[in-house]
Amino acid sequence: MSKSTKIRALALGCISASALFLAGCAASIDPAATASNPIETPDGLKTLNSDLLGEAKTYTMPANCVKTDKASIERGKLFFNELNNESNVSSKYGMEYPKTKNFGNCVACHRIEKANGYGNIGPDLSKYHEIYVKTGARNAQWVFQKIADPRIDNKDTVMTVNLTTKLMNESEICDLVSYIFADKK
Repeated sequence: MSKSTKIRALALGCISASALFLAGCAASIDPAATASNPIETPDGLKTLNSDLLGEAKTYTMPANCVKTDKASIERGKLFFNELNNESNVSSKYGMEYPKTKNFGNCVACHRIEKANGYGNIGPDLSKYHEIYVKTGARNAQWVFQKIADPRIDNKDTVMTVNLTTKLMNESEICDLVSYIFADKK
């Protein structure tokens, strides 16, 4: 037998073996899966694309957002210091939140006076009132926007996108701004 004949015979043998293997595989396929009724397979790219936030959004702070009353400032402090409502202290300040409500947990990344933790990833917000508010370096609209959607001036930020994702609503962000702007002497 010539070399080319041996190669052809080997190739035919492989094709035959492949056909038998595929026939065996076909027998083990779910009979309900047909061309008209395929087995569902997730589209990973579609899932990833649906998780994207889209473009950063610009928000306008509501009128009378920044308040000086104790309840607003204390709610802001609660949002800043707690990830969730485990202690259920929110009811003391005029708002009821379910135990499953996720708050900002800003203290995980930011430092501020009398905080329950010490964040060192984000900017230090200690003495914010004295350094930024009194000098006019920052206004409430700027802080509101940074909390609502911080991607507006930094597309690569690691800060949570709160209003766009509905993690927080406008009222909760206003309470946070009120707390950050409060003179904590």
